[in-house]
Amino acid sequence: MEMEGEDLKKVKQDRHYAMLNDMQDMSRDLPWSFQQRLPYTTLSNLASALLDGTVFEIVQYLEEIQHMQEKKLLDQRSKLINSVKAQKQEQAKLHQSQLLSCQNRPHHLPVVKATNEREKQALDERLQEEVQKFDEKIVLQLDQRANEQQVTLQQSGVLGFFPTTNPQEIRLQMYLLEFIIKLRNKYHLVT
Repeated sequence: MEMEGEDLKKVKQDRHYAMLNDMQDMSRDLPWSFQQRLPYTTLSNLASALLDGTVFEIVQYLEEIQHMQEKKLLDQRSKLINSVKAQKQEQAKLHQSQLLSCQNRPHHLPVVKATNEREKQALDERLQEEVQKFDEKIVLQLDQRANEQQVTLQQSGVLGFFPTTNPQEIRLQMYLLEFIIKLRNKYHLVT
């Protein structure tokens, strides 16, 4: 019995050192400013947090949720873009028919052309604003998702994760996530 406990302890210790070694190698590829923020103790603590596999499962779950949300938002945006195209085509058909109706009354043509141009410009501006507002909504939703992920990882005890909007902190967290995902894939710890 005691030998099994010793074997398990050695396996965990070996895995810890292997993960730590891998993260040290990965961190050498980072820009210097980020390498300095990932000392041995930080990487060692992260390796310890990864040993039981729970963090890998959490990260995989967060990835899946994010991919589903991104797909949903992309689908919604595609529908909006298709709607924009359809509205423009419908307006173009209407304007074309209005121009054709002026064939017998050429003196009306300048007025119809000017009206059509104003309508086209107004529609273009309205649709552009609609797409821009939707894109801003997407950014806000993705920012909210990132915040939720930061909180989840922080609550799971993963060193380096906390809610932030600081681009440098977010970039460091992204590097840490890359480390975790690479280790998960290397050691096949989650399917």
